Amino acid sequence: MMAARFGHLAKRGLGSLWPGPPRRADVAWIETVLVPQELTLWQRLPRYDRRHAATVARRVEAALAGSEHAGERRWIAAALVHDVGKLDAGLGVVLRVGATLVARVGGYDRVAEWTRTRGLRRRFGLYVRHPELGAQRLALAGSAPEVVTWARMHQNPIVITRGAPVPGIPSAVVDALVAADDD
Repeated sequence: MMAARFGHLAKRGLGSLWPGPPRRADVAWIETVLVPQELTLWQRLPRYDRRHAATVARRVEAALAGSEHAGERRWIAAALVHDVGKLDAGLGVVLRVGATLVARVGGYDRVAEWTRTRGLRRRFGLYVRHPELGAQRLALAGSAPEVVTWARMHQNPIVITRGAPVPGIPSAVVDALVAADDD
């Protein structure tokens, strides 16, 4: 699983080098899904994060098609805004890779404590804490509780590797969200 996760991160890193914005059709669709405060947060994300979020949301939509969860705005919104906490760190692609590697080697909890410092260490700490910070942003924006929960839980290793239950989110939706973000 660890090798697959690194493969996923490498693929995302390479994809982030393309400078283009999300497709117009995706942006138009997203504008119908997100509430105004969520849309504002999504629009603040760098282009590569917006493209990634649109791809994840389309995959979730396809995975849930024909199920009892199809067409539910909250699941698509969860896919679209799950990474808004990355805004706090303000890191580009190369430094995100660095933060991820430092956290893997030094331990996420230790690096998360760096938010009490200054400079690049602080920004690395903020990046590592992006799920928690994103959940806070989304709660303040009035997002549905399930959207906030997914932002908080989407990087949890137990959820990702073992399919642990996530309070308030059906297991089929968790499976779809995890698969869509990892592909």
